[in-house]
Amino acid sequence: MIADSELYRLALFLGAFAMLLIVLYHFLEVNSEDNDDSTLTSFSSSDGKPASTDKKIPANADPLVFAPAAAVASRGKAT
Repeated sequence: MIADSELYRLALFLGAFAMLLIVLYHFLEVNSEDNDDSTLTSFSSSDGKPASTDKKIPANADPLVFAPAAAVASRGKAT
């Protein structure tokens, strides 16, 4: 049978190991390169060059003001 002190050490080790795995996962997720090959390219009808799809936030803009609108727009229309 397992003693209380062994169970305590096991729980402490597994908890710390789980937290390290969570931190490692988030580190790798944040620093990974996006290789999205499914991007669509739209062409303008006049010159045949790809249209610019870069959206820039103004320099004096508050990021907290833009974030909720982007989240709502990414969900699409509610029915």
